[in-house]
Amino acid sequence: MMAGHDAQPMMLTAALASQFAQVTLGHLALRYPYKLDLVLTGPEDLVEPAALHPIFHGSFDWHSCVHGWWQVMRLARKFPHLPEAAAIRARADEMLVPDKVAGEVARLDRPFAAGFERPYGWGWLLALHGELALHDGPWADAMEPLALRFAAMLADHLPKLTYPITTGTHFNTAFALTLAHGWSAGRDPRLHEAIENFAISKFAPLAEYRGLEPNGDEFLSPALSIALLMSKVLEEAEFARWFADFLPQAIAGEPSPLFEPAHVSDRSDGKIAHLDGLNFSRAWAWRSIAAKLPDGPLAGLMAETAQAHISASLGHITDDYMGSHWLASFALLALEG
Repeated sequence: MMAGHDAQPMMLTAALASQFAQVTLGHLALRYPYKLDLVLTGPEDLVEPAALHPIFHGSFDWHSCVHGWWQVMRLARKFPHLPEAAAIRARADEMLVPDKVAGEVARLDRPFAAGFERPYGWGWLLALHGELALHDGPWADAMEPLALRFAAMLADHLPKLTYPITTGTHFNTAFALTLAHGWSAGRDPRLHEAIENFAISKFAPLAEYRGLEPNGDEFLSPALSIALLMSKVLEEAEFARWFADFLPQAIAGEPSPLFEPAHVSDRSDGKIAHLDGLNFSRAWAWRSIAAKLPDGPLAGLMAETAQAHISASLGHITDDYMGSHWLASFALLALEG
C-alpha cells in the first residue's frame, strides 16, 4: 500500500508522481505474468509475448503496457526533475524506436487482427502518441506509424458500429473516443469528424439516464463515460443543456450509485479490482464535466464526489499486482481531472 495518502490533497504532487513512476517502471519491463490477446493461426504463433510485441510486452497485458508508457512519459514531462525521470527517458530511448514500432505494426497485418484491442487499446495508443508529441525527443516520430494505423482503423470502424458499446469495461466506446478525440484535434480531420458525428448521433438524443451501475467488474461508468465524451464535442452552453436532460436529478445526488464510491472486496481478484479503477475514472469524469458547467452547487457536488472517489482508492494502488499493473494511470487521470 502506498503510504501517506490520507494527508495528501487530491491533486497530483511530485511525491505522488514519484511513487507512481516507481511502481510503473517496475512492471513495464516485467514480462510475466502476461495475458495475450491473440488468435492462433498455427503452431508458429506459439512464441513468447516479447516476440509478438517488441514494445508492449510488460504490465500484464498490451493495453496496460501502453497506458503505463503514457503515464510515465507524462510524469517525466510534468515533473522533469523527478528522481525517476532519467530512467524513464533512458527506457524510452531503448524501447520507443522505429524497428520495435514496426514490429508492433506488423502484428496488425495478421489474420483476425481487426478487433485486436478494439477500442480501448486503440484510444490509449493514440493518447500515448499525443503525449510523446509534447516531448523534446524522437519518440513521437517513431510511434507515428502505429498511431496512424490505429487512427485509420478507428475511422473505418465507427461508421460500421451501428450501436455504441456502453459496458463499463474495455469495450466501452465513449471512453476510447474521448482519448482519441484529444489526439485527433488538429491532427486527423477525418477521425475527428467521425468521432464527433458518432457521439452526436448516438448520444445527443439520450435523456433521463436510468442505467444500473456499477456492475461487479467495471472500471468505467457507462453514464459518465458518455457525459465526458459529450463534454468534449459540445460547446459549454450546449453541453450544459444536454447534461441537464441526461442526468436531471444530479443536483440532488441522483442516481445515488453514481455519487457513491465503489466498495472493493478483494483486490487480488483482477475483475473485482476493476472497481478501484472505477473510482478513479469516475473522479476524472466528474472533475472534467464540472469544468464545463457553470460554477454553482452542482459543480461543487461533483468536486466533492470526485474527491471521495479518489480517497476511496488512492491508498490501495499497490495492494496487489492485479491493481498495481494499471491503476496508477487511472489515478493520474483522476488527479489531473
